[in-house]
Amino acid sequence: MSRPQLYVFAKKPGMGAAKTRLARDIGTTHAQRVCRAMSAQVLRNVTDPRWGTSLYVAPASAIGTVPAWDGIPQRPQPTGSLSPRLAEVFSGAKRPVLVIGTDCPQISARDIADAIKALRKAPFVFGPASDGGFWLMGAVAPLKPSVFDGVRWSSENTLSDLEVRLNGSIAKLRTLTDVDDAEGLAAWKTER
Repeated sequence: MSRPQLYVFAKKPGMGAAKTRLARDIGTTHAQRVCRAMSAQVLRNVTDPRWGTSLYVAPASAIGTVPAWDGIPQRPQPTGSLSPRLAEVFSGAKRPVLVIGTDCPQISARDIADAIKALRKAPFVFGPASDGGFWLMGAVAPLKPSVFDGVRWSSENTLSDLEVRLNGSIAKLRTLTDVDDAEGLAAWKTER
């Protein structure tokens, strides 16, 4: 297996750019601080010489502006829903590819290593999220962009929709909780 590539999808912490549900629960300023902390924590946790790590950044103007992202290759995310963003990453894969976001700051290098190990036995791997989505998706070969068509993003059906669309066995990692609201934030604080 060639050296895997980990892509971290990240939004610049700022007014209305990320964590809108969390901001409704705890206030905009506090949500921005939490978002910055989560982004920095995820990158500290998962950057490892065993795999390449790159950031897919939104908006494009944020590239090179977040100190916690310094030293990590950055490229702009495609616009639109998660479908075109994932399609871009997975359709051109020439080696095993993993994608995570910064919604689960408890992701560790061990989780990434476990995902890579799982891809030696299965063509796909997911880290399920407790809300029906996923915190990690990985594949060993390129995927057709149409795999992502019709997926109900940000719903309890997200992971199950993808499982139906993928043709192959799927390995699963531990289930984690996204920090999208005050409840998720409280769960993260107890998991730390």
